[in-house]
Amino acid sequence: MTAQLVTLGEAMAVLATPGIGLLRQSRSLDLRVAGAEANVAIGAARLGVPSAWIGRLGDDEFGALVRQTLAGQQVDVSGVRTDPAAPTGLMVKERRTSTVTRVTYRRAGSAGSRLSAADLDHDVLDNAEILHVTGITPALSASAREAVHAAVEGAREAGVLVSVDVNHRERLWSGAEAAAEYRWLAERADILFVTEAEARLLVDGDDAPALASALTALGTHEVLVKRGGDGAIAMIEGELVDVPLFEVATLDPVGAGDAFASGYLVERIRGAEPAQRVRTAAAAGAFAVTVDGDWEGLPTYAELDLLTSADVHR
Repeated sequence: MTAQLVTLGEAMAVLATPGIGLLRQSRSLDLRVAGAEANVAIGAARLGVPSAWIGRLGDDEFGALVRQTLAGQQVDVSGVRTDPAAPTGLMVKERRTSTVTRVTYRRAGSAGSRLSAADLDHDVLDNAEILHVTGITPALSASAREAVHAAVEGAREAGVLVSVDVNHRERLWSGAEAAAEYRWLAERADILFVTEAEARLLVDGDDAPALASALTALGTHEVLVKRGGDGAIAMIEGELVDVPLFEVATLDPVGAGDAFASGYLVERIRGAEPAQRVRTAAAAGAFAVTVDGDWEGLPTYAELDLLTSADVHR
C-alpha cells in the first residue's frame, strides 16, 4: 500500500529505567525504540493512515530491533538503509522523579548521522501526500542536512506537502547556530509545528497568536504552536483555530509533540476541517503522555472518543 505520510530522520534504540530514581541504581533497563520522525510514522499508522519511515540503521541488533518494531506497527520500512560501518544510535531515559524525565543520547557517528541524499527512496517520497521532517536531522551532520534539503525540494517538485516540526535540540546545536536552518525549513513548509521558544528563534511576537501570525509571513499556511500543559494554538490559512485541551494524568511527556503532529497530519490527509484536525492532534498528544514510552500509548482512531467525557475535557 502506498504510504500517504512519509517521515525522514533517525530512529534509535532506547534504554529506559523501569522505575523512578537514578539510572545507576536501576538493576535492569527496558529496551525500546524511539525517534521523533519514527514516532510520527507510528502515530499515523495507528490512526489508520499508511505511513513510511526513511532512515539509516546500523547492521546490529539495535538496528534490527528498530526495523522489526516499526514494521510490526505497520510502518513501511522498505526505504530504510543498513549501514555496516556505523552503529544504530542509542537513547537513555531516566525517570529521575515522578514528574521529571531526563534523556541522554549516544548518537555521534551513528548510522543515522550518516544519512545522505543518496539514501532517499523517491518512489516512496514522490507518491506520498505529506513529507514530514524535523529540525533534529539537519543537526546530525552535513550529509543528513543535505538529505533533508533534497527530500524537501523533491517533495515540493512532486506536489507533496511538506510538514516541519522544528523540534530544537540544544544538545545538538545552539539556537543561534540552528536559526538559519530552521528558517530555511519554515520558508518551504506547508505545515509548521513549533513551541513558543522555537518560534522566537525565527520571528518576533508577544504571544503565541502573534508568533503564529509572524510565521505565516514566511510562507507557511498552517502553523501550530505547542505550549505544553497549556495546550496549543493553531493558525490555519490566516484564521486562529481553537485547540481543545484534554486533561489527563501525565506519566511520560516525551513524545507528546510527535503524537500531536501525527494526529494533525492524519486528519489533514483525510481532508478534515481545521477544527477536527486540531482536536485529533490534541487527543493524540494527550494519549501519548499517559503511557510510559515515546509511542506506546498512541491511540487508534476508534479510541479517540475515550477522552470526550466531561471529567477529562474542557
